Amino acid sequence: MSLKQTAITEIPEDTARVAKAVFKKGHRYLLLRDAFGELFSSEDLRGLFHAEGRPAIDPARLALSTVIQFAENLSDERMADAVRARIDLKYLLALPLDSAGFDSSVLSEFRSRLIEGHAEQLLFERLLERFRAHGLLSVRGLQRTDATHVLAAVHALNRVNIVGETFRHTLNVLAVAAPAWLAEHGMPEWIRRYSERFNLTSAVPTSSQAKRDALLAEMGADGLFLLQRLSSPGQPAWLWELPAVAVLHQVWLQNFTWAEGGLLRYRSVEDMPPSGQYISSPYDVEARYGVKRGTSWVGYKIHLTEQCEPDLPMLITNVETTPATTPDFNVVERIHQKLSERQRLPARHLMDTGYLSSNHLVTQQHRHAVQLVGPARAPQRWQAWAGKGFTADHFQIDWVGHTMVCPAGKVSARWADAFDHQNLPVIHVKWSKSDCQVCPLKADCTTANRRSVMVQNQERHEALIHWRAWTTTAEFQGLYGKRAGIEGTMSLGVRSFGMRRSRYVGEAKTRLQHLMTAAALNLIRVADHLAGCPRATTRVTAFERILSPAA
Repeated sequence: MSLKQTAITEIPEDTARVAKAVFKKGHRYLLLRDAFGELFSSEDLRGLFHAEGRPAIDPARLALSTVIQFAENLSDERMADAVRARIDLKYLLALPLDSAGFDSSVLSEFRSRLIEGHAEQLLFERLLERFRAHGLLSVRGLQRTDATHVLAAVHALNRVNIVGETFRHTLNVLAVAAPAWLAEHGMPEWIRRYSERFNLTSAVPTSSQAKRDALLAEMGADGLFLLQRLSSPGQPAWLWELPAVAVLHQVWLQNFTWAEGGLLRYRSVEDMPPSGQYISSPYDVEARYGVKRGTSWVGYKIHLTEQCEPDLPMLITNVETTPATTPDFNVVERIHQKLSERQRLPARHLMDTGYLSSNHLVTQQHRHAVQLVGPARAPQRWQAWAGKGFTADHFQIDWVGHTMVCPAGKVSARWADAFDHQNLPVIHVKWSKSDCQVCPLKADCTTANRRSVMVQNQERHEALIHWRAWTTTAEFQGLYGKRAGIEGTMSLGVRSFGMRRSRYVGEAKTRLQHLMTAAALNLIRVADHLAGCPRATTRVTAFERILSPAA
């Protein structure tokens, strides 16, 4: 399909007349059209279409229809029907009343064009640019970030079921791609083991470990046999290049290892690869198994950043989609880099402890002039957990002389530079055994023969000390209290936009879903802001109002 020259569309007279007559009290879509005109331009999307071919439907209309589709959580068919039937959408899209709209398939095709053209972020950014031009987006203001888990569009499987379902999936792919080859090399007993969706409970009805081990041995041999046939000389090379075969190979490497006699042995839990590399489903190989605060899931994470100025709509300024295993603090630099490229950096950024570290306090201030605001991470040594004894904060540091003095007044015997697990510079300091063994404070200091302390370099250590002191002040408490508002955004995204469940398979399509959801949420919030709708306040139960001291 090709994009031909399109003229600026005006709302047909009949559409405007009927819409104004029907919605006498106003409507958010009519308000958006009157305030912004065309929210998208076809020229911005020209690169997604060929120069020659059958003329495409105006992509500006498809872009806006896609955002509205996510705003109302509609399927492709229901969105296409809504465009044909609803007066408010005809007004927003500048369509005549008798317009038949478009076929639902063009919405899916349009999303595919966005992904193939690496333009997933385009619609989200274009809306923000329009809102910024109308003074609805602050510069160097206050922003906040939070994350939530996202379930992949696949079943969560245990390890054995992953193995069985991966083999079954590969057989189905080969049956379509190379039926003659599979008929020649397949085994009749595979029908009994893999004809239905694999389930360990159905395959081994009892809890017998011996039967489970025997089943795993059979499955390992099945996969090995198929991989050896596919890679043997004389076989079509393209079969080995099928994605399903590559997944089968990877899953077998992750779950089996060689044993005596050239057989495969099922790996123990201790011998498994890290969860960040482990394939949790053959149907979505990018989904990962994550755990956070007791919640476990297979899928991804979404990180939302929004402005929180009192007189402006709470617009989402950045969206990040990551695998479920990506730690929150690994996303901070990525968020600020994207905001910097688009001139949307905040002066202060509210985040919870999961995003923060002393290294971020220093680097983000230096690189982007952003002050991070959030609770300080408490010391992790046993003294801090016990609520007594001496942590590193109780030791005096001489940065010039490369020594530390303990609470008992003893000077350290060793000072060594090293690197921590994040490859950041740290300092290991130790005291002599002779000093520690006779120290009257030893019981509250260390359970080892001598005390050792690890501290960060001077800049990060002093930033951490200052940070911990600041978090106890009233200024910090009042400022950080505003971070809780983004939990309302997360709740709205989950309840009204289906944000916590991926509609599609794969990280790229899930990222597109999240960007469209954020764009839709921004659109609705701008419409409510223009209409003068007051923000909802925190709910207070009836008995709280009665029993509150302020009552």
